[in-house]
Amino acid sequence: MDPSKVGKESDEDADMASIMGFSGFGKKARTFDLDAIFEQTRRTAIERSQHVLEDRMKEDAGEGSQSAKPSGPAKRDKPQGPAKAPRKQESESSSGDSDSDSSLIGPPVPPSLTAEEEDGDFVGPPLPPGYTGSTANDDDDDDDDDDDMQDDEDDNPVKKIPDTHEISLQHGTKVVSALALDPSGARLVTGGYDFDVRFWDFAGMDAALQAFRSLQPCECHQIKSLQYSNTGDVVLVVSGNAQAKVLDRDGFNVMECVKGDQYIVDMANTKGHTAMLNSGCWHPKIKEEFMTCSNDGTVRTWDVNSDKKHKAVFKPRSLQGKRVIPTCCSYSRDGRLVAAGCQDGTIQIWDRNLSVHTKFHCRQAHDPGSDPSCLAFSYDGTTLASRGGDDTLKTWDIRSFKKPLNVATGLTTAFSMTDCCFSPDDKLLVTGTSVKKDEGNGKLVFFDRTSFQKVYEIEVTNASVVRCLWHPKLNQIMVGTANGLAKVYYDPVKSHRGAKLCVVKSQRKERIAETLTQDYIITPHALPMFREARQRSTRKQLEKDRLDPMKSHKPEPPVSGPGRGGRVAAHGGTLSSFIVKNIALDKTDDSNPRAAILRHAKEASENPYWVAPAYKETQPEPVFAEEEEEDEETENEPEWKKRKI
Repeated sequence: MDPSKVGKESDEDADMASIMGFSGFGKKARTFDLDAIFEQTRRTAIERSQHVLEDRMKEDAGEGSQSAKPSGPAKRDKPQGPAKAPRKQESESSSGDSDSDSSLIGPPVPPSLTAEEEDGDFVGPPLPPGYTGSTANDDDDDDDDDDDMQDDEDDNPVKKIPDTHEISLQHGTKVVSALALDPSGARLVTGGYDFDVRFWDFAGMDAALQAFRSLQPCECHQIKSLQYSNTGDVVLVVSGNAQAKVLDRDGFNVMECVKGDQYIVDMANTKGHTAMLNSGCWHPKIKEEFMTCSNDGTVRTWDVNSDKKHKAVFKPRSLQGKRVIPTCCSYSRDGRLVAAGCQDGTIQIWDRNLSVHTKFHCRQAHDPGSDPSCLAFSYDGTTLASRGGDDTLKTWDIRSFKKPLNVATGLTTAFSMTDCCFSPDDKLLVTGTSVKKDEGNGKLVFFDRTSFQKVYEIEVTNASVVRCLWHPKLNQIMVGTANGLAKVYYDPVKSHRGAKLCVVKSQRKERIAETLTQDYIITPHALPMFREARQRSTRKQLEKDRLDPMKSHKPEPPVSGPGRGGRVAAHGGTLSSFIVKNIALDKTDDSNPRAAILRHAKEASENPYWVAPAYKETQPEPVFAEEEEEDEETENEPEWKKRKI
C-alpha cells in the first residue's frame, strides 16, 4: 500500500476525531517536571520582589522632589502617573511569564490580582469597576446575620410549637380520657367514658376523618389509659375494672391480666389486682413488660407472655406505714426506676429490681388527698414533672428529691387523668386545664422548663382539656377534651406525616345503589303486534303488581288440616296442640275455686273411679257447710267476735 495514502488517511481520521470531540481520548497523559516548575516560580518571585523595591525607591524620590517644589492643584495628581507605569509593565510582563509558565497547570492569574499579591492584601476576586460600597466581606456579614437569625429561632422554643393548623376527630359525646400514638405515628387510639376504644389510621383516612374500628374491650367500664408498646404491635388498655387487657393493632384480644383474691389481706400474695385500676404504662426498653396501679394499694408489673401471675409488686406506704392508693405510675426513660403518685400527695420511686424499700421518696409533693394525675420523666432522664390534683404543676430533680425545682399554680383540673408531657426538644412542658360548663375554654398551657414561665397557651374548645400528647417523630400535638373531641395540632412545615396525610385527601362519595329502569319507547308508526302498551299511570301499574302474587311476594297462607308439603298446621294433629287449643277455647269461669270443685262432687259420689272405691268402707261421709248459713251466722255474731279484715 502507498505510504502517502496511509498518511493522508491518518490525517483525515485525526481531523474527524478533533471535530467529533474525542481527539484526545487515545493520547497518553502529559507529564510535568516539578523541579523545573518550582525553580521557575522561585526566580519569578525574586524578580518580582526586586521590581517592587525599585518602584518604592522611585516613589520616595519623586515625593521628595515634589515636596521641594511649590504645590498646586494642577501638580498634585501628576506624580503617581510615572510611578505606576513601570509597575504595570512589570506586572504585565510577570503575568505574561506566569502565563507561559503556568499553562501546564491551570488558567493564567488575572492581572488585577498581581498588584494585590505584591502588597500582600489579597482577600478575594477583584471588585467590579464603579463599585463604591464596602468591601466584599459585606456578603459574608449578611450570611452571618442570617445564621444569627436562624440561631435565634432555634433558641426560641415557642416558634417550634406546631399550632398553625388543626383537625378534630369526633370520638363521641363524652370525655376522651385516653390517647395513644404508636411509635411510628401511623395510628391513633382514643378511649373515653362511653366505654369505646376507637382506632384511627392517618394514612387510610380521608377528609371525613372517620375511625376504621370501634369496640368496647372492657364492656361497661370507663377507659382510664391507653398506650402502645415500644414496638407498636400491641396496645395496653386500662379501664375501671381490676383486669388490664392487651390488644393487637387491629383491636383483637391478646392477653388479659388475672384477677386476684380479694379475701387475702396481704396483696403481695395475690396473683393480680383486686380493685379498680387507675393507670398503666409500658416498659420503655422491654417490649413484653408493662405496669399497672390499682385501688388495692399496689403497683404491679406484668409479662405479656404470662397472664397467670404478675412479675413484681410494689406497695406504697404512708409515713405511719399504712397502705395508700397509687393514682398514677410511670417508668423512667431508661426503665430502671418505677415511680408512683399516691393519694396522700406523696411521690414514691423504687428501683425496678428492689421492690421493698423506696429509692426516692417525697412526703409532701402535693396536698394530701389531691390525687396526683400524672408523672412524666424528661427525655434526658434527670427531671420529673408531676401534675397534681391541687391545681399545680411541679418539676423535680430526682438527684435532690426533697424540694421541687419549679412550681406553677392556678392550673385547674377536674379529672383524675389530666396529664403533662415534655416537648421533643426537652425545653417546654405542656399540660391542660379544666373549666366548668359554659364558663370559658379549656387551654393547653406551655411552660419553659428552666425559667418555668408561661410562654404560650392555646384555647382548645369550650370544655376541659383532659389528655395531651406531643409526638416527637411527627411533631404534632394530640389533645383529648371533655366534649368527646380528639384534636390534632400540626404545622405543614415543621410537622411530618400524621394529620398531613388525611387532610389532603378528598372525601369519598357514598355509593348509590344502581336501579335498572325500563324506559318506555314511543313508536307511533309501529305495527300493532310490535307496539308496546302505553303506561298511562304508575299508580295503576303498582296496584296491578300488588295483585300479582309473584311480583308482590305474597306470603303463603297458613296450612289447614294435618299439614302438607312438609309444613305443619298451626294447631296440628299432635296431642299438645289439641290440649292447648281446647284450653284456649274453654270458656268456664274459675274465679270461684270452691264452686268449681263442688261442681264435680255429685258426679264423683255417684260414679267414683280413683280414690273413693279404695276408702269406700272406712271413709266418712263429707259434710259441706252451706254458704248462706255461714253468712247468717257471721252476721248474728257480736262485733267483738267478728274477724278483722
